[in-house]
Amino acid sequence: MNTDHQLGMLASGHGFELDVYAACPLPALTASLTALCERAEDRGGASTVVLLRLGGPPPESRSWPGNVRIQDVTRWERAVRRMQGLAAMNIAAADGVCSGPALDLLMAADFRICAPDMRLLLPVNDGHLWPGMSVYWLVHQVGLASARQIVLWGDEISAGRAKDLGLVDQVAEDLPGAVHTATTLMGRIADAELAVRRRLLQEATSVSFEDALGAHLAACDRELRRLRQVGTRARGAE
Repeated sequence: MNTDHQLGMLASGHGFELDVYAACPLPALTASLTALCERAEDRGGASTVVLLRLGGPPPESRSWPGNVRIQDVTRWERAVRRMQGLAAMNIAAADGVCSGPALDLLMAADFRICAPDMRLLLPVNDGHLWPGMSVYWLVHQVGLASARQIVLWGDEISAGRAKDLGLVDQVAEDLPGAVHTATTLMGRIADAELAVRRRLLQEATSVSFEDALGAHLAACDRELRRLRQVGTRARGAE
């Protein structure tokens, strides 16, 4: 399956970018996202940025994902989850209408930028909300009360409201400029430990202190060992 029309290399050469919009056929989009993950994983622990360009013109309808099988949906959700586990820093840049797969990836990204005219729309098929994992992530990220308002009423979310809810980190008049700055700065903190930091954040809302303690202590142990190695190298250079 050809994915060249959606997936490319960043101009800086330090990562990859993927164009995502609601009209993308789901199997082709899953193939593109999987290819992006494979390329990012091939770079190992090297500082890498994954830029997700999301949104587009208003769709003819809010219907998504189209005439697909549940196996196609499963592959898509697993590809999104795989992207979340990359050592790469995931940056989403949303413009226009962000719905369907674009909305899924927006909520999976580490840093989210949008244009002032961006609108978030939950997919609706024949009056029925699409019950994908975006509902799960909404509850985790904005809380049950705010998610209930969005999911039950199905209202669109403006850029300003998305910023207030924490669904985006920055609303930028100059979206290309903001993306350039973000890809430059965020790439510096992308490393093999990034997936661990994400997991610690996610588990903090869903597991008890006792269950979380082991993972945090393991991360602390790795950091102490890293600091000792840094100190040894510094003393050796004196």
